[in-house]
Amino acid sequence: MKKLLLAFVVLFSVSVGVKADEGMWLPYLLKQLNEKDMKKNGCKLSAEDIYSINKSSLKDAIVQFGGGCTGEIISDKGLLLTNHHCGYGQIANHSTVEKDYLTHGFWAMNQSEELPNPGLTAMFIIRMEDVTEKVNKNMQTYFSAVQKDSTIRANAKEIEKEAVKGTHYESFTRPFYYGNMYIMFVTETFKDVRLVGAPPSFIGKFGGDTDNWVWPRHTGDFSVFRIYAGKDNKPAEYSKDNVPYVPKRSLKINIKGTEEGDFTMVYGFPGRTQEYLFSDGVDMLMNVNDPVRVSLREKRLEIMDKYMKADDQTRINYAANYASVANYWKKWLGEMTGLKVSKAVEKKKAWEKLFLEQVATNAEDTKKFNDLFNEFHKIYEEYTGYSKQQDYVTEGLFGINAFIYARNFEKVINEAKKFKDGKNENFNKDFEKTKPTLIGFHKTINREMDIQLMAAMLDMYDKGLKKGEKVPYIDSMIVAYEGNTLRIAKEIYETSTILNKDKLSKVLDDVANKTDVIQNDPMYLLYSKTMTHYNAKIRPYTTSYEQRLTEMYKIYMEGQLKYMKGKQFYPDANSTLRLTYGKIKGSKPKDGIKYDYYTTIDGIMEKENPAIDDYVVFPKLKELYAKKDYGQYADKNGKLRVAFIAANHTTGGNSGSPVLNAKGELIGTNFDRAWEGTMSDVMYNPDICRNITLDVRYTLFIIDKYAGAGYLVKEMNIVK
Repeated sequence: MKKLLLAFVVLFSVSVGVKADEGMWLPYLLKQLNEKDMKKNGCKLSAEDIYSINKSSLKDAIVQFGGGCTGEIISDKGLLLTNHHCGYGQIANHSTVEKDYLTHGFWAMNQSEELPNPGLTAMFIIRMEDVTEKVNKNMQTYFSAVQKDSTIRANAKEIEKEAVKGTHYESFTRPFYYGNMYIMFVTETFKDVRLVGAPPSFIGKFGGDTDNWVWPRHTGDFSVFRIYAGKDNKPAEYSKDNVPYVPKRSLKINIKGTEEGDFTMVYGFPGRTQEYLFSDGVDMLMNVNDPVRVSLREKRLEIMDKYMKADDQTRINYAANYASVANYWKKWLGEMTGLKVSKAVEKKKAWEKLFLEQVATNAEDTKKFNDLFNEFHKIYEEYTGYSKQQDYVTEGLFGINAFIYARNFEKVINEAKKFKDGKNENFNKDFEKTKPTLIGFHKTINREMDIQLMAAMLDMYDKGLKKGEKVPYIDSMIVAYEGNTLRIAKEIYETSTILNKDKLSKVLDDVANKTDVIQNDPMYLLYSKTMTHYNAKIRPYTTSYEQRLTEMYKIYMEGQLKYMKGKQFYPDANSTLRLTYGKIKGSKPKDGIKYDYYTTIDGIMEKENPAIDDYVVFPKLKELYAKKDYGQYADKNGKLRVAFIAANHTTGGNSGSPVLNAKGELIGTNFDRAWEGTMSDVMYNPDICRNITLDVRYTLFIIDKYAGAGYLVKEMNIVK
């Protein structure tokens, strides 16, 4: 194993010729793999300045925010900057029709006004450690896949436990290069994270779904939080006695500005990429998965939009959900288009052909990889149909609010049965904690909207799958109702006990003896029959194929590392801390189209249209614009820049990541990618792939000049 790991380093640092733009690099390997190239491209920092376990480094200012985004510490009082869309759920939770923070924004003018957010976390990385050999301890070549997995899990659990023994830290281990490497992460997670400020949605979501995933962009996509700790500066549950966290490191903020060609780097927690997919996998994604997901979400958004525009309470209740659905709808649409335009399948096939040519020097490996490729073809041919069925359940049926709600009763039924059998003495006590969730659904649900969603999803499910692929219960019901899915949805809502607040309350008062009512409820039957079929006829197959593919990709990845010495191999994103770097530059995504590298507030005023929600501009911003009252945040030409693009390799999870200059100073907050390059999760194209960054000067302008929260700027370390 040591020889394999050494091969990684030798391959990366000698034969590959690592270059900027593409790659999501592990911070603790920067010294060996990237430092020389980074400095060649303009970086002024050492690898130790970026990641160190011996001293304070940039990593100590980076957090995983809420488990799915990134945030950065920008003051020695725990002030945290992330995207508006990352904090959107918290902003929505604090909003009411009377106090509509989504529409009008929110700013705490002192720490006592900062709002707590139960369940919101900020996780720091303390250190990383290569544990490949330890994880594979006692591994035998004759082990089955299940035995191998069991051995790895058991070993990892022991390693993690030992690593944090006697501390308040936590740890987890992740595979890299499809299991050719394992790295353990020791972490520190703070649980008291409070909302400090958020701009109104006309700034934080300016351009809305119309502009989402596209460039040019004029969205002030940021929100501000603060981490609180116990008086010992360690993580603590929310308490009024907690104090602002004093970080090991906070970022300096540079407002001198940026120009095309400047070095930049993005430091954060990218979610998931699939850069090494086999050609058949790319084909399945491009021609089956993405089209199905896009069509289902498009219909959901159409229905939700109609009802949200008609009622403010519905708008607030569903704002976060709508934003989440819309985000990946457009991403998948762009990915599908980009893969086709880039001829991704053809390029993958050409790479696979080249690989086999390189392998041809070894007769044993030639047979091994020809057999492997044939198995790839066979598995993907079988897997595709099951994957499509899975998408129709997870993206379609789970897009019905009542369907998701019905899932809550599954545990209630199981625990109630145990109670009646004398195996759960605490059922009633535990159920009292669950009850508010079951009742709470009826306070926020828009019944008419959900009926329309149910009808549409059932209709698309019916038409999108062949008879033998459908849940028999749903198929029979649709046949019985002659395809009238709206009638089905209405009758389910009208006759369901769990979807009737008054009837439900009576059942919940004696739920242990009323489980039969729930089990025979039409809404619960739709859920339970679907999941019974899914768990018996779909998930076992997709799981089996995915497990086998993981084993195969491990072999394929090892082969590529051995034979393809002219290729830079970085590990796929898996929600762990990474660094990517590249230069600020515009792009030419299509013939006749050339994009500049930055936008200004002028573009906001050009787009303004009071008749379109996405392009509304409030009077105060127009007043500041008319007076050109930009303070210290204007560029050298007196313009107020809003956003810029650079050739950094990013993905979901990088939302909120700090974009840093050559000295490691904050120049912006990453919030999106250009639509033409969203296929970068599967195939990176340096000519068109661009990350979109909110210029920190616009962020500070909104905080200071628009919101009047200049006291926050005084907390920060500003470089002028």
